Amino acid sequence: MNSLTIRIPEPLKKQLQEYCAKQNRPVSDVVRDALRRHLAVERFQALRRKMLPFAEAQGILTDEDVFRIVS
Repeated sequence: MNSLTIRIPEPLKKQLQEYCAKQNRPVSDVVRDALRRHLAVERFQALRRKMLPFAEAQGILTDEDVFRIVS
């Protein structure tokens, strides 16, 4: 596994350390999970933007439309 050095403001570092202490988890694990989730959300949003014109062309305009079709 590789290492990565980042700079964060002191208040954010303190919040992170407090959170990790309460969760009894290493800082690296929490940051790795947060980065993984952030990238997954970004990929999802990019895919959604790409697919939106095709969905709209079929009359799929809301989340409710999607749930109705999938259910």
